[in-house]
Amino acid sequence: MGRDTVDERWQALGLGAEELRLYEALLSVPEHPSQAALARSAGLSAPRLTAALDRLAEHGFTRPSRDTPVPVAIAPATALRNLIHVHQADLLRRSAELEELTGTVDRMAAHLLGSAHGAPALGIETVRGGEAIAARVASLLVSARAEVALLDRPPYAASEPDGMPSPLDVTEPVRRGVRVRTVVDREGLSFHGRARGLGDLAAQGVQIRVGTDLPTKLITVDRRVTLLPPTDAADPTAQALVVNDSLLSNALVPLFEAIWERAVPIGSSSDGQITDQDRELLTMLASGLKDEAIARRLDIHVHTVRRRITRLMRSLNTQTRFQTGVQAALRGWLTV
Repeated sequence: MGRDTVDERWQALGLGAEELRLYEALLSVPEHPSQAALARSAGLSAPRLTAALDRLAEHGFTRPSRDTPVPVAIAPATALRNLIHVHQADLLRRSAELEELTGTVDRMAAHLLGSAHGAPALGIETVRGGEAIAARVASLLVSARAEVALLDRPPYAASEPDGMPSPLDVTEPVRRGVRVRTVVDREGLSFHGRARGLGDLAAQGVQIRVGTDLPTKLITVDRRVTLLPPTDAADPTAQALVVNDSLLSNALVPLFEAIWERAVPIGSSSDGQITDQDRELLTMLASGLKDEAIARRLDIHVHTVRRRITRLMRSLNTQTRFQTGVQAALRGWLTV
């Protein structure tokens, strides 16, 4: 494993290059006579040494020494496993919070739609009709200055005979330097060519992930205003909510972030080890589609799909489809 890869994995654990150097120094010379000697060994100033020691102890990589003021390094395998267990516990906690937020959003939207006449005083606006909703979405995207976040799930308003989703111009904010992130429900990949279209958006700078059973459609701009589209935008009586109230925004933004963390990244990659065809297949594989469904989307025989998956698993040295998706993401094959 190269040094750059080690640094990236270390940062993924919440630690930086200084902590890595310090930990390596502690492992190389287990008994430094003083913190000054340790600082020289790690190439750190006294204040930086203190801060790095605190972070290592907080993450479980050191323990106090009874004999010297220099802490003792815990064996890497033990420290890393313990820290991964902590991260796994945190993911389970966040998953439970997401489930609670899901129910809250559904009840909140139903209540607000039932009492829309009082909404403006609460910083909530009701927009009625497909054309008005589309215009409001377009104006929100144009107004974005820092970030746009979207949750995208069926059903869609049909813009094509096969019911393909109506396109949003999410690349325009990207060209202005705005960060655009979207989570697409796995069911949304059922349209022919949908995965390839998402890959094209990713190549233009849109950050895209695939999730399962998204609780709602949602568009948030600059973390200050959120639009909740109607369930069926094709309905001429459809209503959307535009939320400016901070209390609601403080619930909806964390909802998006929780879903984003759980979703699987897809997109383009400059890595020459993967073809566009394999990237599209991996996008569908990571989204959880079965071999038969992938074959229909790619218009190839299911045996061809399985041969390509087997080849990719050999290339990534993985044993399961899930491991293949994870390893492809870690190597940057699916990330923007």
